[in-house]
Amino acid sequence: MDSLTKNVIICCVGLGLVNAANSAETLYNGIVLPEQWPPKIEKDAIERGDVMPVPYLENPPDVISIDVGRQLFVDDFLVETTDLKRTFHVAEYYADNPVVAPDRRWEKPGNQPTAMAFSDGVWYDPKDKVFKMWYMSGYMATTSLAISEDGIHWTKPKYDVMPGTNVVCLSGHRDSAVVWLDHEATDPKRRYQMFQFHRDPWRAAIHLSEDGIHWDLATWCGESGDRSSIFYNPFRKLWVYSIRTILNPGTDKWCRCRLYWECEDLVSGADWEGGYRGGGTGGPGAPVMWVGADRLDSTGPNVSEDFKAELYHLDTIAYESMFLGLFSIWHQGSHEGRPKINDVLVGFSRDGFHWHRPFRQAVLPVAQDSDAWNWSNVQSVGGCCLVVGDKLYLYASGRKSQANSTGLAFMRRDGFASMDSEQTDGVLTTRPVVFKGKYLFVNADAEEGELRVEVLGKDGKLIEPFTSENCEPIQTDKTLQRVNWQGASDLSAVAEKPVKFRFHLSNGRLYSFWVTPDESAASNGYVAAGGPGFTGSKDTVGAAAYQAAEDVAPKGTN
Repeated sequence: MDSLTKNVIICCVGLGLVNAANSAETLYNGIVLPEQWPPKIEKDAIERGDVMPVPYLENPPDVISIDVGRQLFVDDFLVETTDLKRTFHVAEYYADNPVVAPDRRWEKPGNQPTAMAFSDGVWYDPKDKVFKMWYMSGYMATTSLAISEDGIHWTKPKYDVMPGTNVVCLSGHRDSAVVWLDHEATDPKRRYQMFQFHRDPWRAAIHLSEDGIHWDLATWCGESGDRSSIFYNPFRKLWVYSIRTILNPGTDKWCRCRLYWECEDLVSGADWEGGYRGGGTGGPGAPVMWVGADRLDSTGPNVSEDFKAELYHLDTIAYESMFLGLFSIWHQGSHEGRPKINDVLVGFSRDGFHWHRPFRQAVLPVAQDSDAWNWSNVQSVGGCCLVVGDKLYLYASGRKSQANSTGLAFMRRDGFASMDSEQTDGVLTTRPVVFKGKYLFVNADAEEGELRVEVLGKDGKLIEPFTSENCEPIQTDKTLQRVNWQGASDLSAVAEKPVKFRFHLSNGRLYSFWVTPDESAASNGYVAAGGPGFTGSKDTVGAAAYQAAEDVAPKGTN
């Protein structure tokens, strides 16, 4: 293909004139995308609050490739049979929140002192070896940058953009923003990319930066609502604009939801038709309907009678072998002086479009104490989470009557869901999987029990010597634990052949498993917004990242 033809195709994809995906495209995990891509979601389904169907769970691949990332049990995609019980888990807020609060003059104009990531972004920069947080400084004012050695204690250096302050973007009347550290950028001037919504004019723009401090306006975007965002799909090498739209504006059926627009280049693909009021048409050059809150969101302790929840915001990132979605669900409006009540819930996707949301408890909830930093309007942060040793760090913005700030919560690595067994022996058998690696690792808590693993052929017959009897029992609580068998040094004998893993677990929890060619346990999956020890967007270092996290951890946090 000559360069001119290639550029024409890229341009057409960016403009939505041709599908970014070829028909019947097969993904990294064996999922085959439908020929119509993106799929058509009816606007009526969003308005009714229908739960989104997930085709790859209804019809999973005959054989699932597991070469990319840790394999999490957040759904039944990998599960053929089991008598284990799936348990979902919530994050635990840091005791000394907020970690970033408005304590500078430029963060206190007007009556709403503000230092909150909305979504903005928290990333670990492997080049500078520090955590970086972009956040709204001053309500609807400027964007500032804080840094941290450990992700917990933050400083606000002085930069030259607005001398004497840590302000890095003088964007005027800004709303939300999303900062992306692009490890795959070939142009160093695009290492950092920022989608920012401006209230004056009511429009979003893309800003680019080499250092995350000095930003240039690259292009204005197509029509969108505030709280729109972006994310990168590294599995398909595409950018996605997550565009907030409003259905039935000006009526009692008003509904916030999202449109989907994918492109190969964030700048050249920023021009689309329509998108703010009334939803997308899905025609050439226009985004398609995507996702909203559903009827299962309209229940719970923060929901008033006859109130329909809405999807206020959605932050998305690749985590290991899937996508993590942080859904900011609006439960009700102001009540007795309390600002908006938004909780953050989780969703999971293995194709980058369809969301599975089996757990409807807030992972990052609002507090009931009016003096708490997160009394209202808790919303997710760009980058979603960071991998710090055996923990995930999840940041969130929160508000109370006199301050808007940023807090931190912790979760076990891969800890969104576990498959649990009590005293009796439980069994989980995977669907047929295929891999090129040879070392099996698990993330499991079997300290009070035992975990053994065996390998079966696609026909269900045991493969010697990979039996449960030959498996060295695991009786530890670790997020990285190798599985070994007597009579075999590794799994190379069954590599590139469809096999099933059968896990025997008693009195424990199983969070994930993965097979890798590297004895270091590198998963070759995506590590969200990064973390100490990682050199880019993927886990290529394995156990070394645990040591790096220990090296930066403040005393008393391990």
